[in-house]
Amino acid sequence: MKAGFFLVLFQLCAKMCLSNGTAGVLSENLWPLNDTDEQYPHNTMLDPPEENFTPAFSMHNFTEKINNFGFNLYRKIALKHDNNVFFSPLSLSFTLAAFLLASSGETHNQIVQSLNLHLLNGRANQLPALFQQMRVNITKNEEFTLLQNSFSFIQKDFQIKDIFLNLSKQYFDMDFLTVDFSNSTFAKNLVNEHIKQKTRGKIPTLFDAFDQNAKIILVNYILFRGRWLHPFSTKFTEVETFYIDNYKTIQVPTMFKTEEIAFTIDKNLQCIVLKLPYKGSAHILVVMPEKGADYMSIEDHLTSELVESWLKIMVTRKTDIYFPKFKLDQTYHMNHLLQDLGIKDLFSYKADLSHLTDQRYAKISQILQRAVIEVDERGTEAAAVSGSEIMAYALPRVIRVNRPFLFMIYEETLKVLLFAGRVINPMEL
Repeated sequence: MKAGFFLVLFQLCAKMCLSNGTAGVLSENLWPLNDTDEQYPHNTMLDPPEENFTPAFSMHNFTEKINNFGFNLYRKIALKHDNNVFFSPLSLSFTLAAFLLASSGETHNQIVQSLNLHLLNGRANQLPALFQQMRVNITKNEEFTLLQNSFSFIQKDFQIKDIFLNLSKQYFDMDFLTVDFSNSTFAKNLVNEHIKQKTRGKIPTLFDAFDQNAKIILVNYILFRGRWLHPFSTKFTEVETFYIDNYKTIQVPTMFKTEEIAFTIDKNLQCIVLKLPYKGSAHILVVMPEKGADYMSIEDHLTSELVESWLKIMVTRKTDIYFPKFKLDQTYHMNHLLQDLGIKDLFSYKADLSHLTDQRYAKISQILQRAVIEVDERGTEAAAVSGSEIMAYALPRVIRVNRPFLFMIYEETLKVLLFAGRVINPMEL
């Protein structure tokens, strides 16, 4: 396992297909769709009025709603997967935000609803600026690396409206490159190689094949690299027992350190919650059920409000902490999951993508996410229930994370949920 707590997310590829698309000529290489800044005017949309957002739509409230979208999606993934889970709700939300620019009518409304942003009372035009502000703030910390960006591969004879090109460049810094999808093998190799370069080799391949009628591949990726504020020492790492369930145990390399650790116990949900900080404004929150308790009950109750209530009641004390090393590599087809959250038209010929193109019957045929995380001694290279009774007393002096647990990685300045996951078996990807 690499030295470094490595977490990479390559997230989200969407293929937009037309039933009446025409095949093009084999592309020899990949080249920018436009090659001068003048071709991306930044004044297509006026900046939002210089006024304070109402308290209901402050940046904190905005990120809280995006985080709750992440928890809603987590539950959908967890219901369909019995084992380990890992994904980035933030990266997916940026891709959906790009579709907000492309869509209109009911298609647009369904995306807004799924992101919990439907209470903006006519302020929908501020959404791109809010996403842009969030992106700028979370990527500017110099004490850890957090790269987030977007790019699109366009069928070279497919016409995209200038307004979408301009606004996606303005708000999401999206790059556009052309490729010929009519030769699916060549296109697949070309796109996968570009993805490999952008993710620094951490995601060497994503696509197995393309539909020859594909018109657009929209990609968003996020790479996170952090270091523990107080690293674990490799000389204390030993093999320990991990209890997958009441009947199965495995032996797992387990890290150890003694540190001032912030944590609390939620009596209602029967779990212990601990916070392990990275250098800079990020931390991982680990939620482990008590012996005999069910992690699925915790998953059912996860909300941004619950997490904030945990953080507020935490106490810090010197504690021995045992934490397993693990590596996850997860790929999800998001289409059905997002449809379960109410985004239905985007994946059918009802899709209204009139801000993207004048061509009819454009739809999204596929959304993929692949996420990788590696946890070790040095750090990370990568990613409220009403009436809940939370105790801040009778805290243990030794914490052994030796049962299935949930984890979340947050950027603390804006309280943004970067990644979420579940470890059932630390020895499986």
